[in-house]
Amino acid sequence: MLADDPLGARRETPHDLAPYRTAFARLDGDVNQHLVVAERDGRTVGTLHLTVIPGLSRRGAARALIEAVRVHADARGTGLGTHLIQWAIAEARRQDCVLVQLTSDATRVDAHRFYERLGFEASHLGFKMSL
Repeated sequence: MLADDPLGARRETPHDLAPYRTAFARLDGDVNQHLVVAERDGRTVGTLHLTVIPGLSRRGAARALIEAVRVHADARGTGLGTHLIQWAIAEARRQDCVLVQLTSDATRVDAHRFYERLGFEASHLGFKMSL
């Protein structure tokens, strides 16, 4: 699913699983990382990566970062994406985070509407630098 769109197809290599296995091992050993997999009828139909980030700002508050939200093409429009995000928000609250943040590629206009419908605000301008 990470490679199943024009953006992901340019940056993912599903034919070579070694880097994904290495990354999974790192994530699996970190209590602040939560990889979520949604299944239906034994098939993976969605994913989400939630990171809890301890911090000093906001009076030492933790925040949650949502990444890698994917819903399989044939499961879109079923409410699964909403369910995944609602789970992430509830988990962030459970872990005493004061806010949940995410980024979305500027070209993903439908995703922006989806996040806004769930209560997210486009409050910041994001910057990235490829290394």
